[in-house]
Amino acid sequence: MKHSCVELSDLPDEILLIIFKNLDNLEVLYSFEGVNERLNKIIHDPIFTRHLNFLKWSSNKLMNKFSSNVIHDRFCLQILPEISTKIKWLDLESSSMKYILHAADYPNLFGLGVYNIEKQTAGYLFTDERLSSGIFKNQITTLVIAIDPYRNDLPTMEKLCNHIFTVFINLTHLIFYESSYKNTVRLLFEVPSPKLYSSTLRVLNIKVQSFHICLYLLDGRFSQLHTFSIELANINRPGEEIENQIKIPNLKCFSVSCVLETTCYDELILPLLYRMSNLEKLGLYLSIFVNERFVDGNNLKKNILNRMLQLNQFKFYIHSRMFINNEMNLPSKQDVQQTFEDFKDNQIISYVDYFLERKKGHCHVYSCPFLMKYYEGITNNFPGGLYPYVSVVSLHDENPFEHEFFIRITQSFPFMEKLTLINRHAQNQKQPYKSVNDIQNLSIAKYSYLTELDIRQVHDNYIEEFLCNTKTYLQNDILLEVNFNSLERVTNNFTRDDTRINCGKINEIYLFSDVKYSKTLQNYFPFAKIH
Repeated sequence: MKHSCVELSDLPDEILLIIFKNLDNLEVLYSFEGVNERLNKIIHDPIFTRHLNFLKWSSNKLMNKFSSNVIHDRFCLQILPEISTKIKWLDLESSSMKYILHAADYPNLFGLGVYNIEKQTAGYLFTDERLSSGIFKNQITTLVIAIDPYRNDLPTMEKLCNHIFTVFINLTHLIFYESSYKNTVRLLFEVPSPKLYSSTLRVLNIKVQSFHICLYLLDGRFSQLHTFSIELANINRPGEEIENQIKIPNLKCFSVSCVLETTCYDELILPLLYRMSNLEKLGLYLSIFVNERFVDGNNLKKNILNRMLQLNQFKFYIHSRMFINNEMNLPSKQDVQQTFEDFKDNQIISYVDYFLERKKGHCHVYSCPFLMKYYEGITNNFPGGLYPYVSVVSLHDENPFEHEFFIRITQSFPFMEKLTLINRHAQNQKQPYKSVNDIQNLSIAKYSYLTELDIRQVHDNYIEEFLCNTKTYLQNDILLEVNFNSLERVTNNFTRDDTRINCGKINEIYLFSDVKYSKTLQNYFPFAKIH
């Protein structure tokens, strides 16, 4: 360290600042705090001290960045007291939150992120007298909370939210954050209590179970709410009539999303939007069942754009479906696309599919860039493009998916974590591949971030497509869901060589149908927990 510091001392401050900016700020603080006054002056710059993030991403979950107690002790006993007046935002994992918040006074702290919160942490968070009466009550205006999805001992979500608004009385921003598609914890309410109230809250980002909670949250209890983003598990008619027709004049930005299909778009969503008389930004991310016509540009103009005159930004993904009673006069992709010709400043993508076996029609319309984490029901008509925000993808068609299609999917969804495939139709362009070395005529589909693969409802060809290492590259630690009989056939009763490498990357497997457990099966999946 002495030798390296001598070398560093020969560099001007400007160069040191550039070097340190390219390093993790906590690593910089830990390595150079207290070495000498000159380095202290540089690393105490707000660039390194304003926002401290004690988290890292590991094995699909957020963890403490430093596992060593020695490092944590040095931060709490030496570093944080030295820079406490400069810290404005802390991101903490629940297990270390108590020690870091008590390590110093933070007179300028206004933002707090608490991750993997569970019952013990929640209890401490709301009952610690020093924090509740000081930092929490008077200073924190922005609170980010991520609930531990693997713990079921939390108090009811309603109680958790009541505590938040009781303790953090000056909140302007409340964000319930989920770091992965697996970590979606929805807040459960019956009827939100009067304690769930704030006269200061301006931004709310939340996930709840059902649409009636959305209505309760917009009943006037957050009178200053400016931006509201809500993700719903379902959009169904409330079990009882909710008399809530008040206008919401202060709301300027609203976003609603729901993956499950709803039949209540006209009945529930549109009337809610019409109460937002001054809305400027709108996001709709919905799957809708319709009776006669797809939701297209004409529908959106008539029901939304022409009625919401303050609107200047409209982002959407709408997947509408309907039964095909008459195969005549069905709109084509070109017909749907033409309805968006006069949409201002928006690139709109649309495509249409008709499934004659099931007598159903599907229509996807969406603005770019595509902002959802989910893209459901992709077919061979998928137009391609880049979708960097999508982590969950499902593929479904009555026509076969060829290998080139999967190449396109990996290119369009480079950060895909979960893939579900439904296709019972055999591939047309199957070719025999002899070995790993005999692949000059085949590109490999590379799934660099995939952790979950559901291929239960597929023709055997697709099991081969994913398990054959001459066709597909998988990373390690894959959760696989597959039909046992099909798997047995594709792997030649668990003896086939060119599927052995990818099977060795499976760490958990769910087998369906008439499962026959054997030592051969376990040896073929040497690192997998088999269900």
